[in-house]
Amino acid sequence: MTYEIDIAGLKRDLPLCKVTDDLYIGAFVMFGDVELTVHCAKELLKRAPEYDYMLAPEAKSIPLIYEMARQTGAKKYFIARKKAKAYMKGVFEVSVKSITTMGVQKLVLDTEDAAMIKGKRVLIIDDVISTGESLRATETLVNEAGGIIAGRMAVLAEGDAYDREDICCLAKLPVFNPDGTVKN
Repeated sequence: MTYEIDIAGLKRDLPLCKVTDDLYIGAFVMFGDVELTVHCAKELLKRAPEYDYMLAPEAKSIPLIYEMARQTGAKKYFIARKKAKAYMKGVFEVSVKSITTMGVQKLVLDTEDAAMIKGKRVLIIDDVISTGESLRATETLVNEAGGIIAGRMAVLAEGDAYDREDICCLAKLPVFNPDGTVKN
């Protein structure tokens, strides 16, 4: 089963994946799709508020934030990592449970990155916003670092997230019944 989605004029067929016995989601993966990544970055940038830096949670949004930075000529963007790395001198850390992750995971921001974010307008970027848990965790990192949230953007907003006024996205991604029909 697949679902055809139109993302600001570019169409893709998303395979439907089981989350629970009565809930399926459309699998949106930008990895390897250069045309989609470039297109989505361009379209999001048209809608972006003023900002100083961009920040995205690891990992599926990395190609998107890179392409947005490339298109704007930005010299720096930030990634909230899933765990601390040896090169980090210190970290801010929050826990998050998203719809596509089995169990609780962490998001980590290096203290050197946090120092750069302090007092700056930070645009949060993600590929899909669903329950909002990853978004909340990323916002917590920005707030703890002393940054100012300039906006929240995603390629897709899944289910009820589409109706949130604080998120700018390119298209709505419905959730599905086991037979592939859109869940009401």
